[in-house]
Amino acid sequence: MASHRRPKQSNAAYATVLTAATAAAVAISTQSASADPLPDPDKKGVQAQVDRLYEEATQATEKYNGAKESADKLKKQVNDLQETAARKQGDLNTLRTQLGSVATAQYRSGGIDPSVQLLLSTDPDAYLEQAAGLDRLSARQSQTLQTFLSQQRALTQQRTQAAGKLKALQESRTEVAAQKKKIQSKLAKAQQLLNTMTAKERSERAAEEERANRSSERVDLGNEASASGRAAAAFSAAKSRVGLPYVWGATGPSSFDCSGLTSWAFQQAGISIPRTSQAQANVGTRINSLSALQPGDLIIMRTDLSHVGFYAGNGQILHAPKPGAQVRYESIARSGMPFMWGVRM
Repeated sequence: MASHRRPKQSNAAYATVLTAATAAAVAISTQSASADPLPDPDKKGVQAQVDRLYEEATQATEKYNGAKESADKLKKQVNDLQETAARKQGDLNTLRTQLGSVATAQYRSGGIDPSVQLLLSTDPDAYLEQAAGLDRLSARQSQTLQTFLSQQRALTQQRTQAAGKLKALQESRTEVAAQKKKIQSKLAKAQQLLNTMTAKERSERAAEEERANRSSERVDLGNEASASGRAAAAFSAAKSRVGLPYVWGATGPSSFDCSGLTSWAFQQAGISIPRTSQAQANVGTRINSLSALQPGDLIIMRTDLSHVGFYAGNGQILHAPKPGAQVRYESIARSGMPFMWGVRM
């Protein structure tokens, strides 16, 4: 059986991660806590509630990721529509100038032809529907007017689409803000609960978390050679991130949330996959059995599909599990999250 050993981090690298984690904890502890009163449970009750709050925070993180991805796409669409509308407006201005020259010439020669009065009409479409009016135009003038009106309609449609996208963008931004507030609230409440523990209890919890992080150095992954080409490349990229901290909303390269790690890893392999765990659950080929998984397959966890990682072999998952943890290997059976299915890319 092949054994994976993570290269030991340098003192400087370890200090950087430790400093970042400490700073995050301080930032969280300074946030305003929820108005809901905290219970006064025993040590195990505190542990369980902190873990539940961390789970809820990671679930809210995937909703945040989805809303942010939607907002980013809508922003690009709005920008594209506005740029197209600006170009169309420029073309219309050019045509308007040409038609104005026709009107000026006709005025100097004895009056404006009724057909040229299209420029002054409040309803040029209705005017052009009158076939007799077109008879008074030269073929070239008629074509110019038809082009003008066609582009005018297209510009109106473009602006209507842009307005609709802008409304959707605002709704997505509102959802981003709501999910961000929810995440911060969960993390602040978790920190408040941790602060109710004694120094010894907090030290024991930290030591337990450190043991879980360090177990990645000794995990037996079994036969990794079975990973397919592009999945193997993505899995290899993810393995290079072991030991880096979980940060909600992060997509690397120095910190990650769960779907941030998987999407970043596949990007390194030249493959674009969706940002969120829910969307990643519906790409590739679904593998319904744990026993049929190969290293490099994605693993979808929780009934709401709010967690994702890489199958690492020998019943292990490589993932960014939760706040306060590092990217690490972990037993699927001990992760505390139900397996839903795998995804093979």
